[in-house]
Amino acid sequence: MASEADNPERVLSGIGLRLFAILCLASMAALIKLVEARGANLIETIFFRQTCAVPLVLVFMAAGPGLGAVRTLRPWSHVTRTVVGLTGMFANFGAITLLPLAEAQTLAFTAPIFATILGALILREPTGWHRWGAVLIGFAGVIVVARPGSGDIPLAGALVGLAAAFLVAMISILLRQIGRTEGAYTTVFWFSALSVPPLGIAYFWHIQSHDPVTWAMLVGIGLIGGAGQLALTAALRMAPVSVVVPMDYSGLIWATIYGYLLFGMWPNDATWIGAPVIIGSGLYIVWREQRLKRRHLTRSA
Repeated sequence: MASEADNPERVLSGIGLRLFAILCLASMAALIKLVEARGANLIETIFFRQTCAVPLVLVFMAAGPGLGAVRTLRPWSHVTRTVVGLTGMFANFGAITLLPLAEAQTLAFTAPIFATILGALILREPTGWHRWGAVLIGFAGVIVVARPGSGDIPLAGALVGLAAAFLVAMISILLRQIGRTEGAYTTVFWFSALSVPPLGIAYFWHIQSHDPVTWAMLVGIGLIGGAGQLALTAALRMAPVSVVVPMDYSGLIWATIYGYLLFGMWPNDATWIGAPVIIGSGLYIVWREQRLKRRHLTRSA
């Protein structure tokens, strides 16, 4: 019997949602860079990102599985996910402020590479020479983009960007474990809700006045980022991972457009060379993983 993910209409909806999610996250990144230029600090930005997302998540939860979905069987797992997630968010937002948008987005594409390494080390997933080869090629692409010692990209920014990708990969490992008992809405809600108290305390010591446009941008970061997170989650419920994940690379298009139109920044030649290498390695890792899963399911049937 065909699964829901085999339904062509659902698959197309999943692709559309993933593309929309990536547009939202790219737009959020552009807003982060804009508010930083207008004087907002990192703690303010992350506080608004998480706080404004909570009511949005609750609305979607009420319209979907119901507010009862906030119940959790693994509260401490959500605490761990929140700590790692917030650390990753600080690194991700920091990379956006330190690097041109296209370069920050390109380094974010190394997350599948780190996920392969962590999957082998933490989950003891079998990882053959195909995927290890893709990992090495991917890091070769990183060296091309970063060009250590050239001065084209700040070393601190490149390291922060890679740290953000590593933490995203770590979160993907945690979500695989949490997802065995927890629904997607539950996970998204608790990440936002548990983030607000510590961020609120930090924000109290960093609060400052802004003009109305900056306040609107800060709220927009939360709403657009929350919408993007929900769309990412919904896309995976409609289409297979191997179909929707390649859509993530459309983020480089939006990052390039926003970088040029808003900040007058155009990716350098090294980024155009290294980005396809990183993207290619990431796509190969996703394809290989899905192929092995299908082979395992066929043997188990």
